[in-house]
Amino acid sequence: TFKAMRLLTHNFLKSNVKGTENGYPLNIEVKTIKCEDSPVDREFLLNMLPKVNYPALRKAVQQISPHCDPPLPEIPENVDVANTEGNQNLDATVIANLHKVMFDVYLVEGWLICPDTGRRFPVKDSIPNMILHEDEI
Repeated sequence: TFKAMRLLTHNFLKSNVKGTENGYPLNIEVKTIKCEDSPVDREFLLNMLPKVNYPALRKAVQQISPHCDPPLPEIPENVDVANTEGNQNLDATVIANLHKVMFDVYLVEGWLICPDTGRRFPVKDSIPNMILHEDEI
């Protein structure tokens, strides 16, 4: 099965509907979610952290957590993603929890919703459809 709509993927998506001033981060409306454990790659995670908008990641976790069974692990309230040297000292539990929410959670069916316009982008089979209608370009 192709698994594209991870929370990591969500962190990089935004609404580009014409006239949108605040199209990021997209809100998540869950219809179906899937969690699959994968091996933790500490080095890869630490290399990805500086590219992540951490407040947007936390918001996404909060939006999908009620739909996860078992519940998602706690992640720190704040992580200075730009502090690559300091992040080397994150403990194994924090690394494992960040890995879980960024790489092991998939939105299978649902919607990504523009916070500015309310435009709903469908997610089907874990693939987000961000194609705009002609009048939105």
